[in-house]
Amino acid sequence: MKYLHTMVRVSDVDASLDFYCNKLGLIELSRTENEQGRFTLIFLAAHEDDTAQVELTYNWDPETNTNPYPGGRNFGHLAYRVDDIYALCEQLMRNGVIINRPPRDGRMAFIKSPDNVSVELLQAGDALPPQEPWVSMSNTGSW
Repeated sequence: MKYLHTMVRVSDVDASLDFYCNKLGLIELSRTENEQGRFTLIFLAAHEDDTAQVELTYNWDPETNTNPYPGGRNFGHLAYRVDDIYALCEQLMRNGVIINRPPRDGRMAFIKSPDNVSVELLQAGDALPPQEPWVSMSNTGSW
């Protein structure tokens, strides 16, 4: 058995690609538009590992007009190992991403996509020594 990908439903392709690619740093591997099924599939992966993929599924006809995928209809969370959790969280904050669970322990943080999919960031190797501003930063919202 081999892990292939995780599917996440999205409501706005541009906002999702901005988050996953421009802010989080994933790359687009492929895109399929299915007119008959009225959906778009976009496969993403980290630069260093294209074997663990995220499939963004955009349904052209949303389930509802207000929030097409309320609580849990879209997914639970994605997780990525990162080389420097503090540097990445700083970069994400500079790009307008809220750090919902700051890396106070030097090991783990959570952020959310435009569709409220939680993304867990885990420090590669040992936890980094605790440092400010992360140690004093409170959680924001849910994660």
